Amino acid sequence: MSDVERWLPVIVGSVLASPVAVAAAEVLARRRRRAGRPARRARATALADVAIVAGTLPWVWMILTPTAAPGGVEPVPGQGLAGMLTHGPSTAIVQVGANLLVFATAGALLPLRLPVGGWAVTAGAAAASAVLESLQYLLPLGRVASVDDVLLNAAGAGLAALATRRWWLGRRRHRAGGETG
Repeated sequence: MSDVERWLPVIVGSVLASPVAVAAAEVLARRRRRAGRPARRARATALADVAIVAGTLPWVWMILTPTAAPGGVEPVPGQGLAGMLTHGPSTAIVQVGANLLVFATAGALLPLRLPVGGWAVTAGAAAASAVLESLQYLLPLGRVASVDDVLLNAAGAGLAALATRRWWLGRRRHRAGGETG
């Protein structure tokens, strides 16, 4: 089975869920406006909340999709990455890139929603990734649980938080100044 065939249900499901996510953000924003939040802030926080979930769930779905391969564990950092290189540089690039993206949306947007910084986001992503890798090991999914995946997932979230740092720090300073948005 090709990668396209394997991931087509995730891709199609994500595309079909997009209108639902937009509608959910609008409903959430309306509720927040009714609760007294300014319209702009209600919309921004609702979009961030929905985007965190919508940007992460497809990756989790992919991670927990069973395969016909034998499962295993790679507990030594670098072991999985070295193994990927034996399949060619394109496989390694795709695998590393995908692992960096798993919690990137959450990493980019979570500091907008909670008073956390890049290190907390990175630690949270590492913990969530460790749970997912444990599930890959414990469930009969034919997946390889790898410490490299945990490190890459956490790094992706941390890099995404760093990339949006100016944005969320600016918003915090704006709020601390007593202004509403």
